[in-house]
Amino acid sequence: MESNDGLTGFRDSELELDEEQPASLAAPQLGTQRTNRPLIFGASIIQQHTTEVLKVSTRSRPSAVAGAIAGVIRDSGHVEVQSIGAGATNQAIKAVAIARSYLLEEGVDIYCVPAFIDVSIDSEERTAIRLLVEKRNA
Repeated sequence: MESNDGLTGFRDSELELDEEQPASLAAPQLGTQRTNRPLIFGASIIQQHTTEVLKVSTRSRPSAVAGAIAGVIRDSGHVEVQSIGAGATNQAIKAVAIARSYLLEEGVDIYCVPAFIDVSIDSEERTAIRLLVEKRNA
């Protein structure tokens, strides 16, 4: 089902995780896609590897998204969170903060690098926020 708010462009069900399952144990593969593109910081390419992409809508529950972020960080050490619009970006930022608190309990710290990206939705170009979240090296 498409979002009716006109801002997100993502399907609302993309990150609807099971209400019965605690957010910290949520399966990160729900509502995700993988990309194999270089990670770019400023003008330099850091590394080429597969990155899990979580798409967040205005209706996404931050605790559920946080559980998915934490799960992907545990598995691969990095995740990309995408949002379109103020409401979706607000949910995404809250999710990163919650995921950080989940992971800090395990002694893992993360950091977030925001960027603008262009995405194509129904043959229309939209500007999205990309939050690259990575495990901080000790």
